[in-house]
Amino acid sequence: MNIQTDSSGFVWLHRFIDLVIPYFILMAIANYIFDVPIHDRYTIMGILGGFVFVTSAQMVGTYQNWRGRPFFNSMQLVLKAWVITWGILIIVAFLYKDASNYSRMLTVLWAIATPLVLIGYRLFLRLVLSYYRMQGNNYKEVAIVGAGKVGQHLAAVIQKNLWLGYKVIGFYDDNTELKNRKIVGTPVLGTIEQVYNDAKSGKFDELYICLPLRAENKIKLLLNQLTDTTTVVKYIPDLFSFDLMHAKWTDLKGIPVISVYDTPLNSTTAKLLKRMEDLVISSIILLLISPMMIILAIAVKVTSPGPIIFKQKRYGHNGQEIKVYKFRSMTTQDNGAKVKQATKNDLRFTPIGAFLRKTSLDELPQFINVLQGKMSIVGPRPHAVAHNEEYRQLVPKYMQRHLVKPGITGWAQINGWRGETDTLEKMEKRVEYDLHYINNWSLWLDIKIIVLTIFKGFINKNAY
Repeated sequence: MNIQTDSSGFVWLHRFIDLVIPYFILMAIANYIFDVPIHDRYTIMGILGGFVFVTSAQMVGTYQNWRGRPFFNSMQLVLKAWVITWGILIIVAFLYKDASNYSRMLTVLWAIATPLVLIGYRLFLRLVLSYYRMQGNNYKEVAIVGAGKVGQHLAAVIQKNLWLGYKVIGFYDDNTELKNRKIVGTPVLGTIEQVYNDAKSGKFDELYICLPLRAENKIKLLLNQLTDTTTVVKYIPDLFSFDLMHAKWTDLKGIPVISVYDTPLNSTTAKLLKRMEDLVISSIILLLISPMMIILAIAVKVTSPGPIIFKQKRYGHNGQEIKVYKFRSMTTQDNGAKVKQATKNDLRFTPIGAFLRKTSLDELPQFINVLQGKMSIVGPRPHAVAHNEEYRQLVPKYMQRHLVKPGITGWAQINGWRGETDTLEKMEKRVEYDLHYINNWSLWLDIKIIVLTIFKGFINKNAY
């Protein structure tokens, strides 16, 4: 058994254009900008670039179901495929010791111009098709079986996005109270028994079955009847019932699997990229801030008795216990079964403790934790073990935060959910943002969080 990924009818057009664009862009730059002689090496680089890009684009999913995908996501996939392509071309040139035969300025300009053109033509094509469909052309009429939460959500999405090229003609539902009524502006055409006859007469192009999983027998009967028609039938499982709206489809030797609690960071490639990001950025930052850390260490030592570094037990990746480093900012070093959170004007602050915490300077030693591999630059902020044990009983999915390494900064922090969690709602909101990061991780998201942290993540009114 194998579930095939839906793809657009323009896939082969995209593949052909993607194949030739790198070559023609390279030739255009060489001829009209640099006026350099075209030798075989440039021809090979342009042709190889096209083939490698198409292969990379196929691997990252650029050609899959692009009609309903947000354009920003399509842009990310194109850029990701081109980065892979560029990396492979650099490796090939290095292995063949042939890099000196190419103009560096020309190749860099080619590397920048090509993805811009690849993205630009996609945007143009999407705008043309969207306009055409908004005029009522090139659309498919669809019907929905099941006027429940899933069916209504689907109808609303289609109605708000006419550029997708779909038009909902109506619902089919066995609830007699819905007969001759309109739901989200869409009429109920009849009961499920009527679906077969309407499909056979060609009343709609596609049929979406949005029945709950408990209606298994009804779904089977309907599917058996529809085998005698030429209607395209699609099934949308009721993800609302089991809180699976963030779940992802995976494939195990042709067996479709719903990945309920998972993260993109589980792949080997993502882990390698994340680790490289952590090593490079933390090394650079530690090099730059080392003089400041020495000054802060001296300040902590001379202003209050006790160690310079406070090592607090926290939960790390997969809930494993780790020791997180911080400049000591309090006179006490709570690390047991009960840990009191810092509050505004806390009497436990050292003379410079409040300043360190307000500016997040107390967390600078955690870049050492990143080099050790116990933490990441970006990820859910680690909480004291005592707080973890408390909130895992109170906040649903709390421990899902530990599917990834804890971070120095995170999506919750740059959105204002840092500092004291004096109410359960605050912790729930922090967990919500942490899970959003885990479910939607990408290298670009990490970069965005790091940049935003520079502007609004260090100093915060909630930090004390």
